[in-house]
Amino acid sequence: MSRPSALGRGLGALIPGVASTATAETVPGETGPRAIPVDAIDPNPEQPRRVFDPEQIRSLADSIRRHGVLQPVVVRQAGERYELVVGERRWRASREAGLATLPAIVADFADRARLELALVENVQRRDLNPIELAYAFRALGEAGATQEEIGQRVGLDRSTIANHLRLLDLSNEMQADIETGRITAGHAKALLQVANPERRRHLRDRIVSGSLSVRASEELAQASGATRPRKAATTPRPASDPNLQRLIDGLRQRLQTRVRIQGQAARGRIEIEYFGADDLQRLVGILLGDA
Repeated sequence: MSRPSALGRGLGALIPGVASTATAETVPGETGPRAIPVDAIDPNPEQPRRVFDPEQIRSLADSIRRHGVLQPVVVRQAGERYELVVGERRWRASREAGLATLPAIVADFADRARLELALVENVQRRDLNPIELAYAFRALGEAGATQEEIGQRVGLDRSTIANHLRLLDLSNEMQADIETGRITAGHAKALLQVANPERRRHLRDRIVSGSLSVRASEELAQASGATRPRKAATTPRPASDPNLQRLIDGLRQRLQTRVRIQGQAARGRIEIEYFGADDLQRLVGILLGDA
């Protein structure tokens, strides 16, 4: 996906002291980075990133011990202390490396501008998982930004912003699944098609235990009574006999998978789809009365 120039220019187009911006001003008298005690800096309470890999922090700390901090962090004054705006990983790694001071640009930011800068930096580095992005987008929305404005700011289209925000409709457990990589955003989209919480949880369990593909997950979402019908070309034709259709619907609900009946009441065959060996065993257990 091509990104608008707001991101292509880099953070230098947004950070004072590097380039001018309408939402932030450098502290009077400051001409560039200066050394600030590491212990005088507090993390950004609105940091979009929620997961920091300890191994990556250790690796960055090793690099800082050898080469120093090559890019200053950005902070704002908070009473007698400083609050991070950009660069939390460098700050964490500098603490681990035992540095006494850290090069920093001091600037004055409004709350929304602080969140935008932290978000843009992480989006540029592709450091945020889908859930972290969703919470950051929601925070910007709560600060008064429209989805269109958020998209323009971070270089994403409005539909992408909307799709990320929908992830927050999932349970905390399912959000954690996405953050840890147990399921993908594609799987989440399939889960969101299932409105019933119990059926959604059942589908999530099958996705995780069976390592189902996104396509298989979407098929199961449809069989579970998805709230969004898929394209007509991929939707099975309803049975001409209403009694058979009721039977198909009942089997789908009971088996939680896609079922077809080909033929008529007098003669035909039933097709039951499964996705992997574990799913097959589950269906066999249901059909033989073992589950």
